[in-house]
Amino acid sequence: MKITVLGTGMVGRVMAAKLISLGHQVEMATRNIEHTLGSEQKNGMTKQTFGEWHKANSTVSLVTFNEAGKNSDVLFNCTSGMASLQVFALVGKDNLRGKVILDLANPLDFSNGMPPSLNPVNTDSLGEQLQRTYPDSFIVKTLNTMNMNVMVNPGLLTGEHHVFVSGNDESAKQKVKLLLAEFGWKPNQILDLGDITTARGTEMLLPIWLRLWGTLGTATFNFHIQQS
Repeated sequence: MKITVLGTGMVGRVMAAKLISLGHQVEMATRNIEHTLGSEQKNGMTKQTFGEWHKANSTVSLVTFNEAGKNSDVLFNCTSGMASLQVFALVGKDNLRGKVILDLANPLDFSNGMPPSLNPVNTDSLGEQLQRTYPDSFIVKTLNTMNMNVMVNPGLLTGEHHVFVSGNDESAKQKVKLLLAEFGWKPNQILDLGDITTARGTEMLLPIWLRLWGTLGTATFNFHIQQS
């Protein structure tokens, strides 16, 4: 499958590397390729430039946002939530039309420092904003309630835990569930919450997720929904 990963931060890198390992053809999109190759981010306790990462993952092609998604079957939104709408505008409606888009982003607003607030919240969500703005695309909110390493390797955690799926189109959600299965998510671990408005709930899990991270001292945890 041809897949575009929007964003070249740590989430995008982990996602792209996993998709390559599964045999998919992957491109990553950024604003400025030359600047991105020299950009540096922490990878655990060490720092790594994107150029260094790309040498180890050389089958990934790099494109600008304006070129992204033209020939892709699926896109992953791994951008900062506060920048997602701006990035999608750069990609353009023509490149996004008819595409299934996994939205992993959360609208975390750091303008007033830590802890961040959510914007939008309660009566709207980033997932809904993207779907309204791009009605000819199929936005599916998923994987936004956990650490990036758990996203692509649910086996990191013992016992039961869950991933949520929100979206308006059933066939698009089915395609996403198949990708989640490739990552190792079992059918009983995938909870389909319904239409895209349910993304409000999963995005609003982020404040408690951040506080749990601080309390537990690790990001390697996830939510388990238990029924009686």
